[in-house]
Amino acid sequence: MSRKVLITARVHNYLIHKLEEKGFEVSYQPSITYDEVVAAVPDCTGMIVTTRIKVDKSMLDRAGQLEWIGRLGSGMELIDVHYAESKGIRCVSSPEGNRDTVGEQAVGMLLVLMNNILKSNLELREGIWERDGNRATELGGRTVGIIGYGNTGGAFARKLRGFDVEILAYDKYKTGFSDEYVKEATMEELYEKADVVSVHLPLTDETHHLANTTFFASFKKPIRFINAARGKIVNTPDIIAALEAGTIAGACLDVLENEKLATYSAAEKAQFEKLLHMPNVVMTPHIGGYSHEASIKMARIVLEKLHII
Repeated sequence: MSRKVLITARVHNYLIHKLEEKGFEVSYQPSITYDEVVAAVPDCTGMIVTTRIKVDKSMLDRAGQLEWIGRLGSGMELIDVHYAESKGIRCVSSPEGNRDTVGEQAVGMLLVLMNNILKSNLELREGIWERDGNRATELGGRTVGIIGYGNTGGAFARKLRGFDVEILAYDKYKTGFSDEYVKEATMEELYEKADVVSVHLPLTDETHHLANTTFFASFKKPIRFINAARGKIVNTPDIIAALEAGTIAGACLDVLENEKLATYSAAEKAQFEKLLHMPNVVMTPHIGGYSHEASIKMARIVLEKLHII
């Protein structure tokens, strides 16, 4: 019986070496297509995936030898976990592996936004020396609201220690997590008090377009909004409208609704260009969970959960 593992995305060599040490034949295909995975999966004992390939029912029906699926990172929305487990296929993820880098990314983007670091740097490249128009707004003394207090929400809160902020966190499915740094709160408290709001949620039917016009208008103050979770949590036209109207004071977006720029419609291109050129928006290409260190930690945690190491 084959002990082949198919890896469908770019990974650190650590993962390949560890699998080979344990006697697996590694098929490393970081650019593999969905159809190619469907063709290859009947011979596989294991699969390592990220967010590139959808692991759906039709693929799983061809996976007669598949014993496990390891997801590098957090979020299992592209894997039909329920169906896989009904076929005896174990599914694990590794949100612990990249939570710290997501937390650091969120803090970094927030500081860049509030201190006008990106805006003033771009102006300097054009020969503009502007101090008054780039005065910072200090983070200290503000209230930060966190929606979703799992791995990355908790990491973001830990990274904020030392900034002299009040941290309120809301999690619909978790209670009893208040400590000396974080106060468990309701959404109504976040609406009332937050100066900064960061979402740390999986993408589900419930969270799709959670951040829409009604959401942004619910806050008493114009917030700085951070999304380093999933792009489709945010309704793009709605956040643009909220930024233009001053309903929110700024946005930090590491993720977008559609991250395949080559597939953009005319409307998507216009929205993207508008966000790119807003002085109170900081955007990055989904790099929050993508640090060098995380690439090793995520691999190690997946292998530990699968009892391979």
